[in-house]
Amino acid sequence: MTRIKKLAIVDDDDIFIYLTTKTIEQTNLVEQIKVFKNGTAAIKFLKENTSNPELLPEIILLDLNMPIMDGWQFLEEFILLKPKIGKKITIYIITSSISPHDMEKAKGITEVSDFIIKPVTKEKFVELLNKI
Repeated sequence: MTRIKKLAIVDDDDIFIYLTTKTIEQTNLVEQIKVFKNGTAAIKFLKENTSNPELLPEIILLDLNMPIMDGWQFLEEFILLKPKIGKKITIYIITSSISPHDMEKAKGITEVSDFIIKPVTKEKFVELLNKI
């Protein structure tokens, strides 16, 4: 089983963050979880640490609907930043959206590994890690 050093949750829902953090901690497969309440904060962190890949997450759990910068805007910025990042980062969209349009749009973005409907269960999280 793959063990992850750093994982980032980019979501503005405190309840989701709490429950997902607890779920991930129960797997004992992630050393550190970093939380960003919007895409702007996450992109800022990535930009500030492009020369320090050891500080960057291996996995990002990304919500679509957030204030300031939503998940789609985050992905646009991430795609531009990606060539400067010296590390592979796997992005999973984790959303409450069941919109077929959102699912299709996500499939068209190569940086998105999967589209997952909330909530994230322990089994689903372990399944995601097994795909890496």
